[in-house]
Amino acid sequence: MSPRELAVLLTLLAEARELTNADLFAVAGVTLDGAPRRRLNDMGLVVSEKVGRALVHELTEAGVQWCARELTSPRPAKSGSFGGALYAVLAGLHRHLDDSGRQLTDIFQPDVPAQILRKYAELTKGKPDQIRIADLRNDLPHIPPEDFTRAMTALADRDGVHVRAEADRKTLTEDDHAAAVVLGGTARHLLTVEAGR
Repeated sequence: MSPRELAVLLTLLAEARELTNADLFAVAGVTLDGAPRRRLNDMGLVVSEKVGRALVHELTEAGVQWCARELTSPRPAKSGSFGGALYAVLAGLHRHLDDSGRQLTDIFQPDVPAQILRKYAELTKGKPDQIRIADLRNDLPHIPPEDFTRAMTALADRDGVHVRAEADRKTLTEDDHAAAVVLGGTARHLLTVEAGR
């Protein structure tokens, strides 16, 4: 396994979600394309799918099992000090999992609030504009509704994040009503995030 392929596998494991090459690069400074992508796809460790113009990568169950086995692997030759430190952390993680009886997938869960904030920034082009929660939900269909609601509730407690009810209720669609997040007994339909949050 090349260092690049290893970096992709561990990043997909840690993020616990589908990632585009832009996401992979933003998180770990690596992309997956060409021969490395074909190799990980052929090995059944990663599934890559073209969505629009972007390739979206997801770790398979076999990929999770490969990562679990890697926790007990010796440090690869010529991996340098960063590689040595990484494999020390992996060994420590293995000890923790062994002692606690937990699995890797118990540790690495998707960061749903971060996904919502990234999608908000994408939809608003980084501006502090107000958007419909229904649009966010529709653009993040892989997030279960209860996880989305829990994340929005957590985000509402952050400084600079505003989850508001639509003042003109006549403008609300069925989609808006279905997507609303209830906070303090009030259905909220709009999200605004102040710049720099």
